[in-house]
Amino acid sequence: MSVANAEPWSDAPAGSSPAPPFASEDAAAALLTRLEQVPTSRWFVRARVVMGSATFFDAFNALSIAFVLPILVPLWHITAPEVGIMIGVSYVGQIVGALAFSWAAERYGRVPCAAAATAIYALMSLACACAWSFNFLLVCRFIQGIGVGGEMPVAATYISELSKARGRGRFFMLYEMIFPIGLMVTGQVGAVLLPLLGWQIMFLIGGIPGLVIALMLLRLPESPRWLIGNGRLAEAEAVVKRIEAASDKASAVTPDALPDVTTLPAQVPVSQRSRSKWSELLSPAYRGRTLIVWVLWASAYLIANSLNNWMPTLYTTVYHLDLPHALRAASMTNVAQVGLVLVCAMVIDRTGRKYWMMGAFGLGAVMLAVLAFGGAQDVTWVIIFSTLSYGLIGSIAAVVYLYTPEIYPTRMRAIGTGVATSWLRIASAIGPTLIGFMLGKGGVDTVFLMFAGVAVLGLLAATRMIETRNLRLEQIAR
Repeated sequence: MSVANAEPWSDAPAGSSPAPPFASEDAAAALLTRLEQVPTSRWFVRARVVMGSATFFDAFNALSIAFVLPILVPLWHITAPEVGIMIGVSYVGQIVGALAFSWAAERYGRVPCAAAATAIYALMSLACACAWSFNFLLVCRFIQGIGVGGEMPVAATYISELSKARGRGRFFMLYEMIFPIGLMVTGQVGAVLLPLLGWQIMFLIGGIPGLVIALMLLRLPESPRWLIGNGRLAEAEAVVKRIEAASDKASAVTPDALPDVTTLPAQVPVSQRSRSKWSELLSPAYRGRTLIVWVLWASAYLIANSLNNWMPTLYTTVYHLDLPHALRAASMTNVAQVGLVLVCAMVIDRTGRKYWMMGAFGLGAVMLAVLAFGGAQDVTWVIIFSTLSYGLIGSIAAVVYLYTPEIYPTRMRAIGTGVATSWLRIASAIGPTLIGFMLGKGGVDTVFLMFAGVAVLGLLAATRMIETRNLRLEQIAR
């Protein structure tokens, strides 16, 4: 690089001199090595708990409408198509949030974007509690969806970037369990409190803690990998030192031989390749894995979120269960998901991502086909098979959050994850809305037949996945 074409060191401390490119590259590599070597400590636990708390209430706010609707349907005289629209509008907002916040996370960092998204969904949850009509609630749920959709891909990217190669699946999945636990708690809280305190309680619970968590998120350090990718080596060094200091074995992973980068300028030049572009997702290097992961997201979430949002209403309107029994039966789907995600977390680094997804899609398709071909006539069979199939497909919904950040480099990890999650929002908007019209025209059997067909499509896509277990993120994608 000639002096005339060199990028200025505008952020360098006074009196410092530019480091040659190879020096900054070596320093960045040394930091990544230290990040991979440091033992898991209370620092990681705190980061996972704080970010996981935001994800917990993300899940709570995403599902709360499903348990509110059985009360609002007779109260506001809502029709079946309107139920589908109310469920679907949140996912439209989530598409906007996923794309906007993932783009912002590449430029402004993971932490501030996760905090902003959390604040949006919390504030709008409080607004939902004040809703007096279908139309006002519809608008609030759309805006809330922007925050809900923005938080998850950014949070998943942040946790993935803190993870080490060996055991990353278990580390990430134990964080990702927070989402199905949030769904499970939503179901249990809805079943117990809604008949006692009214529908507004769900939105109050979803809103007030979220504001506190947004402030807690701002106290988390930025992702070291994002800082390194943006040339902010001194800041990355400070974060890595904090991680090492929190470890009981810090002295064993910070040998004097490793380069000290604190003498480098605060900002080093970042090559054009290090800057993310939307178009790179469909470039020859990433097109195959991008298209496969989009199908995985759409397939898993069309089934999972359609079941999650419609089952309470199906139990009351189609199978005529009273409200407490309907809510309790519907809440069991999330209990099954938590159990299967826990099993998945324990074995995912041995089975790998690919074979878990293939098995879960295959078994889920079989169970949904049983309901499609006669099983849906008996509510007992519906409860058993919809619960188990949701647990299986719901475990896939957790694994895709692990898998997607793994297959993209740091410069485009948030964008890749955000765009992929937009397909879950599209599928989640289409699925519940389509079910509303299908129930109006046909029977519930056709709904389960559609789910079985989508599961088979997901199975076919899973056979084309690349395996990522126990590989460093920098090895999988550059």
